[in-house]
Amino acid sequence: MSAHHTALRPRDFTRLYVVGAGGHGREIAWLARQCWDSHLEIIHLVDDPKYLPPGEHAIGLLSDAQSDGQTRFVVAIGDAVARRRLAAACEHRGLRAATLIHPGVELSASVEVAEGAVVCAGTVLTTDAHIGRHAHVNIGCTISHDVEIGEFATLSPGVHVAGHVSIGAEVFIGIGANIVNGRPDRPLSIGDRAVIAAGACVTGDVACGAMMAGVPALRKR
Repeated sequence: MSAHHTALRPRDFTRLYVVGAGGHGREIAWLARQCWDSHLEIIHLVDDPKYLPPGEHAIGLLSDAQSDGQTRFVVAIGDAVARRRLAAACEHRGLRAATLIHPGVELSASVEVAEGAVVCAGTVLTTDAHIGRHAHVNIGCTISHDVEIGEFATLSPGVHVAGHVSIGAEVFIGIGANIVNGRPDRPLSIGDRAVIAAGACVTGDVACGAMMAGVPALRKR
Protein backbone atom coordinates (compact mmCIF):
# COMPACT_ATOMS: atom_id res chain seq x y z
CA MET A 1 0.00 0.00 0.00
CA SER A 2 1.52 3.32 -1.06
CA ALA A 3 0.97 6.71 0.47
CA HIS A 4 1.66 9.88 -1.46
CA HIS A 5 3.70 12.34 0.58
CA THR A 6 1.00 15.01 0.53
CA ALA A 7 -1.36 12.60 2.32
CA LEU A 8 0.84 12.38 5.39
CA ARG A 9 -0.37 15.58 7.00
CA PRO A 10 -2.32 16.37 9.02
CA ARG A 11 -1.78 13.20 10.98
CA ASP A 12 -4.79 11.08 11.86
CA PHE A 13 -3.40 9.42 14.98
CA THR A 14 -2.28 10.50 18.45
CA ARG A 15 0.23 7.81 19.44
CA LEU A 16 3.28 6.43 17.65
CA TYR A 17 5.06 3.24 18.66
CA VAL A 18 8.73 3.39 17.70
CA VAL A 19 9.92 -0.21 17.70
CA GLY A 20 13.52 0.07 18.88
CA ALA A 21 15.09 2.07 21.70
CA GLY A 22 18.69 2.42 20.51
CA GLY A 23 20.35 5.27 18.65
CA HIS A 24 18.34 4.74 15.49
CA GLY A 25 15.16 4.62 17.56
CA ARG A 26 15.97 7.98 19.11
CA GLU A 27 16.63 9.42 15.67
CA ILE A 28 13.31 8.12 14.37
CA ALA A 29 11.50 9.60 17.37
CA TRP A 30 13.11 12.98 16.62
CA LEU A 31 12.07 12.63 12.98
CA ALA A 32 8.49 11.97 14.05
CA ARG A 33 8.50 15.21 16.05
CA GLN A 34 9.72 17.04 12.95
CA CYS A 35 7.03 15.43 10.80
CA TRP A 36 4.14 16.23 13.10
CA ASP A 37 4.03 18.10 16.42
CA SER A 38 5.01 17.98 20.07
CA HIS A 39 1.59 16.63 21.11
CA LEU A 40 2.21 13.28 19.43
CA GLU A 41 2.69 10.62 22.10
CA ILE A 42 5.76 8.52 21.29
CA ILE A 43 6.44 5.21 23.01
CA HIS A 44 9.51 3.10 22.25
CA LEU A 45 8.86 -0.64 22.15
CA VAL A 46 11.26 -3.56 22.48
CA ASP A 47 10.52 -7.26 22.05
CA ASP A 48 12.70 -8.51 24.92
CA PRO A 49 12.74 -7.21 28.53
CA LYS A 50 16.56 -7.29 28.59
CA TYR A 51 16.53 -4.44 26.04
CA LEU A 52 14.61 -2.10 28.34
CA PRO A 53 17.19 0.64 28.97
CA PRO A 54 16.79 3.38 31.56
CA GLY A 55 16.26 6.88 30.24
CA GLU A 56 13.94 9.74 29.58
CA HIS A 57 11.92 8.04 26.84
CA ALA A 58 8.70 6.12 27.41
CA ILE A 59 9.57 2.47 26.78
CA GLY A 60 7.44 -0.65 26.85
CA LEU A 61 7.27 -4.20 25.53
CA LEU A 62 5.94 -5.04 22.10
CA SER A 63 3.71 -7.64 23.71
CA ASP A 64 1.91 -4.84 25.56
CA ALA A 65 1.19 -2.76 22.44
CA GLN A 66 -2.41 -1.60 22.13
CA SER A 67 -4.16 -1.58 18.78
CA ASP A 68 -6.67 1.19 18.17
CA GLY A 69 -7.50 3.73 15.51
CA GLN A 70 -5.32 6.36 17.16
CA THR A 71 -2.03 4.42 17.12
CA ARG A 72 0.57 3.81 14.39
CA PHE A 73 3.99 2.17 14.44
CA VAL A 74 7.37 2.48 12.75
CA VAL A 75 10.23 -0.01 13.08
CA ALA A 76 13.51 1.73 13.95
CA ILE A 77 15.85 -1.24 13.52
CA GLY A 78 18.75 -1.17 11.05
CA ASP A 79 18.86 -4.91 10.34
CA ALA A 80 16.40 -5.67 7.54
CA VAL A 81 15.58 -9.21 8.68
CA ALA A 82 14.77 -8.01 12.19
CA ARG A 83 12.83 -5.07 10.79
CA ARG A 84 10.69 -7.40 8.70
CA ARG A 85 10.04 -9.70 11.67
CA LEU A 86 9.07 -6.85 13.97
CA ALA A 87 6.85 -5.20 11.37
CA ALA A 88 5.03 -8.51 10.94
CA ALA A 89 4.64 -8.79 14.72
CA CYS A 90 3.09 -5.31 14.89
CA GLU A 91 0.74 -6.04 12.00
CA HIS A 92 -0.25 -9.32 13.66
CA ARG A 93 -1.35 -7.24 16.65
CA GLY A 94 -3.59 -5.16 14.38
CA LEU A 95 -1.33 -2.11 14.22
CA ARG A 96 -0.94 0.02 11.12
CA ALA A 97 2.40 1.45 10.03
CA ALA A 98 3.13 5.17 9.80
CA THR A 99 5.15 6.70 6.97
CA LEU A 100 7.75 9.26 8.04
CA ILE A 101 9.13 11.86 5.63
CA HIS A 102 11.09 14.77 7.07
CA PRO A 103 9.44 18.09 6.09
CA GLY A 104 12.75 19.28 4.63
CA VAL A 105 12.93 16.43 2.12
CA GLU A 106 12.68 17.54 -1.51
CA LEU A 107 10.54 15.29 -3.70
CA SER A 108 8.29 15.64 -6.69
CA ALA A 109 4.62 14.76 -6.96
CA SER A 110 5.51 11.60 -8.91
CA VAL A 111 7.42 10.04 -6.00
CA GLU A 112 5.59 7.31 -4.09
CA VAL A 113 6.54 6.31 -0.56
CA ALA A 114 4.97 3.11 0.77
CA GLU A 115 3.57 2.54 4.24
CA GLY A 116 6.14 2.14 6.99
CA ALA A 117 8.97 3.75 5.03
CA VAL A 118 11.27 6.38 6.57
CA VAL A 119 12.89 9.23 4.62
CA CYS A 120 15.25 11.38 6.68
CA ALA A 121 16.34 15.02 6.54
CA GLY A 122 18.46 16.34 3.69
CA THR A 123 17.31 13.76 1.16
CA VAL A 124 16.34 14.66 -2.41
CA LEU A 125 14.13 12.47 -4.61
CA THR A 126 13.48 13.76 -8.10
CA THR A 127 10.85 12.10 -10.30
CA ASP A 128 9.12 8.75 -10.79
CA ALA A 129 10.73 7.00 -7.84
CA HIS A 130 9.15 4.45 -5.53
CA ILE A 131 10.23 3.70 -1.95
CA GLY A 132 9.02 0.29 -0.76
CA ARG A 133 7.37 -0.77 2.49
CA HIS A 134 9.50 -0.21 5.59
CA ALA A 135 12.50 0.93 3.56
CA HIS A 136 14.82 3.38 5.33
CA VAL A 137 16.44 6.28 3.46
CA ASN A 138 18.83 7.99 5.83
CA ILE A 139 20.07 11.58 5.97
CA GLY A 140 21.53 13.32 2.95
CA CYS A 141 20.71 10.77 0.24
CA THR A 142 19.94 11.63 -3.37
CA ILE A 143 17.66 9.46 -5.49
CA SER A 144 17.29 10.33 -9.14
CA HIS A 145 14.55 9.58 -11.68
CA ASP A 146 13.04 6.15 -12.32
CA VAL A 147 14.39 4.44 -9.21
CA GLU A 148 12.72 1.52 -7.44
CA ILE A 149 13.74 0.80 -3.85
CA GLY A 150 12.46 -2.49 -2.51
CA GLU A 151 10.78 -3.20 0.80
CA PHE A 152 12.95 -3.27 3.91
CA ALA A 153 15.94 -1.88 1.99
CA THR A 154 18.34 0.46 3.81
CA LEU A 155 20.19 3.43 2.34
CA SER A 156 22.78 4.72 4.82
CA PRO A 157 23.63 8.44 5.11
CA GLY A 158 24.99 10.08 1.99
CA VAL A 159 24.07 7.39 -0.55
CA HIS A 160 23.63 8.62 -4.13
CA VAL A 161 21.49 6.67 -6.61
CA ALA A 162 21.42 7.73 -10.25
CA GLY A 163 18.55 7.21 -12.67
CA HIS A 164 17.07 3.93 -13.90
CA VAL A 165 18.11 1.79 -10.95
CA SER A 166 16.23 -1.07 -9.29
CA ILE A 167 17.20 -1.90 -5.69
CA GLY A 168 15.79 -5.15 -4.31
CA ALA A 169 14.24 -6.10 -1.00
CA GLU A 170 16.39 -6.07 2.17
CA VAL A 171 19.37 -4.55 0.34
CA PHE A 172 21.84 -2.69 2.57
CA ILE A 173 23.83 0.20 1.07
CA GLY A 174 26.60 1.64 3.26
CA ILE A 175 27.51 5.26 3.98
CA GLY A 176 28.55 7.34 1.00
CA ALA A 177 28.09 4.63 -1.63
CA ASN A 178 27.27 5.61 -5.20
CA ILE A 179 25.08 3.71 -7.65
CA VAL A 180 25.59 4.74 -11.29
CA ASN A 181 22.74 5.00 -13.74
CA GLY A 182 21.15 2.26 -15.78
CA ARG A 183 19.29 2.69 -19.06
CA PRO A 184 15.58 3.17 -19.78
CA ASP A 185 15.48 -0.23 -21.49
CA ARG A 186 17.72 -1.94 -18.92
CA PRO A 187 17.85 -0.48 -15.41
CA LEU A 188 20.88 -1.26 -13.27
CA SER A 189 19.73 -3.99 -10.88
CA ILE A 190 20.80 -4.70 -7.29
CA GLY A 191 19.37 -8.03 -6.21
CA ASP A 192 17.54 -8.84 -3.00
CA ARG A 193 19.61 -8.94 0.20
CA ALA A 194 22.77 -7.61 -1.47
CA VAL A 195 25.21 -5.60 0.66
CA ILE A 196 27.05 -2.58 -0.74
CA ALA A 197 29.99 -1.46 1.40
CA ALA A 198 30.51 2.13 2.54
CA GLY A 199 32.10 4.29 -0.13
CA ALA A 200 31.62 1.75 -2.92
CA CYS A 201 30.80 2.75 -6.48
CA VAL A 202 28.43 0.29 -8.14
CA THR A 203 28.77 0.38 -11.93
CA GLY A 204 26.89 -2.78 -12.94
CA ASP A 205 24.28 -5.29 -11.86
CA VAL A 206 24.65 -6.93 -8.45
CA ALA A 207 23.46 -10.48 -7.80
CA CYS A 208 21.09 -11.40 -5.00
CA GLY A 209 22.95 -11.75 -1.70
CA ALA A 210 26.26 -10.48 -3.08
CA MET A 211 28.61 -8.26 -1.07
CA MET A 212 30.24 -5.49 -3.10
CA ALA A 213 33.06 -3.13 -2.11
CA GLY A 214 35.55 -0.75 -3.70
CA VAL A 215 35.73 1.66 -6.64
CA PRO A 216 34.54 0.25 -8.93
CA ALA A 217 32.67 -2.17 -6.67
CA LEU A 218 33.76 -5.80 -6.91
CA ARG A 219 32.15 -8.88 -5.40
CA LYS A 220 33.65 -9.94 -2.08
CA ARG A 221 31.81 -13.23 -1.59
